[in-house]
Amino acid sequence: MKMLAKTLFSLLFILGMSSALPAAAQAQAARGTADEAVAMVKRAAAYLAKNGKDKAVAAFNDPNGEFVSGDLYVIMLDEKGVALAHGQNPRMVNKNILELMAGDVYPIKEFIKIANSPAGHGWVKYQWPNSISKKLEQKSTYVERAGEYYLGVGVYQ
Repeated sequence: MKMLAKTLFSLLFILGMSSALPAAAQAQAARGTADEAVAMVKRAAAYLAKNGKDKAVAAFNDPNGEFVSGDLYVIMLDEKGVALAHGQNPRMVNKNILELMAGDVYPIKEFIKIANSPAGHGWVKYQWPNSISKKLEQKSTYVERAGEYYLGVGVYQ
């Protein structure tokens, strides 16, 4: 009985302390994984195929919807590099971001290049401001071609 009480006290102490973690540690714990990014792109592609462009754009741009989760969000581009959806930054929507440079990389050009490759999908690495931590961080985005559109979801390293 004494051992059970001691274990229960330790567990409650640890759980209570988790709320005292620094914001950076909490943000790190909330980071999406590569597997989650790929799965979200696959779900987004299926949603687009089933519901069409307009409904998909609305769903992908909904900050409280199923295609935004912590630091994971869908970006949807057309063949010219116009952002049709960006789950974390509505100011990018309907803007041509093809020439956007992140460090020494043009990520949108790389997204399109990789999605147009024989595989039709892959990863692009670049520096990007984390919408949660507000810091410039290394990011890898999984991109995939979905009909005439390009879908991507990135993870911070």
